Amino acid sequence: MSITMDGKVKRWTAKRQSALVIEIIQGKTSVSEASRSYDLSPSEIEGWVEDAKRGMENSLRANPLDIHAQYEKQLKDLQEAYGEAMLELRARKKLQALMEREDDN
Repeated sequence: MSITMDGKVKRWTAKRQSALVIEIIQGKTSVSEASRSYDLSPSEIEGWVEDAKRGMENSLRANPLDIHAQYEKQLKDLQEAYGEAMLELRARKKLQALMEREDDN
């Protein structure tokens, strides 16, 4: 960990982030206390906690996914959702065109 002259953490390594997240999980500190103490935004710290929870959940699986597989699955899910949204949009446009044609007749 790199610390400046005034005692503030200059660089938040994964090890330092983990230590802070563990303190929060153990109830030794809170997100708001850590935010004030280390001059970090609460949302940044909450993001670390969420990342830790996802990592913990994955490591406890019977067959943990490696990081690449996790990203591939997430990408596939997002692509499927995007494809469904595009199909719905096209269907709505076709329906609107048909309705406009009927109004013209």
